[in-house]
Amino acid sequence: MTESMKAWRNEAYGRAADVKLEEVPIPVPRPGEVLLRMRAVSLNAGDVRLMQGDPLLVRPVFGLTRPKFPIRGMDAVGEVVQAGPSVIGVEVGDVVVGELQGGGGLGQYVTVPASRVQPLPPGIDERDAVTLPIAGGTAWQALDLARVGLRPRAERVLVLGASGGVGTFAVQFAALRGAEVWASCAERNRALVEGLGAVRALDHRREPLSAIPGGHFDAVIDIAGDTDLRDLRRLTADEGVIVLVTGAGGHVLGPIPRMLRAAFLSIGAGPGIRSLAASNRPEVITKMLELLAAGRFAPVIEHEYSFTETDAALARVEEGHVVGKLVVRVD
Repeated sequence: MTESMKAWRNEAYGRAADVKLEEVPIPVPRPGEVLLRMRAVSLNAGDVRLMQGDPLLVRPVFGLTRPKFPIRGMDAVGEVVQAGPSVIGVEVGDVVVGELQGGGGLGQYVTVPASRVQPLPPGIDERDAVTLPIAGGTAWQALDLARVGLRPRAERVLVLGASGGVGTFAVQFAALRGAEVWASCAERNRALVEGLGAVRALDHRREPLSAIPGGHFDAVIDIAGDTDLRDLRRLTADEGVIVLVTGAGGHVLGPIPRMLRAAFLSIGAGPGIRSLAASNRPEVITKMLELLAAGRFAPVIEHEYSFTETDAALARVEEGHVVGKLVVRVD
């Protein structure tokens, strides 16, 4: 193995155009870590937000004046080529999938705690598997928080922002749990979202939600983050739950003001509003892989980029309104 690798880096906070392909040393795994030769990465909106250092609230954690982790990419599929001391659960030669801590996937090699990855089952396409950790995991945890599939009766669920990475998974997973799924997306994506399992797709920016009867939904999964919280409460049954996956916010505090307002409105009777803090949950990835292998759902991939096109892939996420996921093939 050579001692250096190529990686896309942003040494300062900025835009996709500022990310450069550079030669850097190959990292060395510490105790409990493995070294992956990267095969595929899927990009998330969070990659671009961290690239930009937006909102400013994240910078005390991810770097006040410059990124602590200059290589983006958190969803990863790679081959284990070296293991540090005390590694359990994976071996050299395994192809694994998981979520990287802080990033690093847009390099040819990356180190990661072995506890954050798991072997990829045979027969699963790597480009499908790599879309699961963050977007799929977020959708799954949002539905868990909303108690979808746990009520002793038929449920009706509304997904706002249904055509993006998290949304396309949320629609499919809610349908798999037996819910009647309504979804909001742009008109051009209506057929796609209905094909994923939504019984009705609408554009809440053009078709007012006020036309829907009050208390119509048992759960609302708000990924779009641009609907007034009082309107969401009106749509939700008293025993129902609204889950905020993201939220509109400013450059300084991001979604925090909306989350505080949600906590205030949840005081007393009526549907509760919960802000999701999704986390790395390997058991959820395992369940999603089982369903994927069984053909129960299919990730939506807008486009697959080569490693040399990574700057274009980041620019596409920066532009917004990606349908499903974007995948970068590192190998």
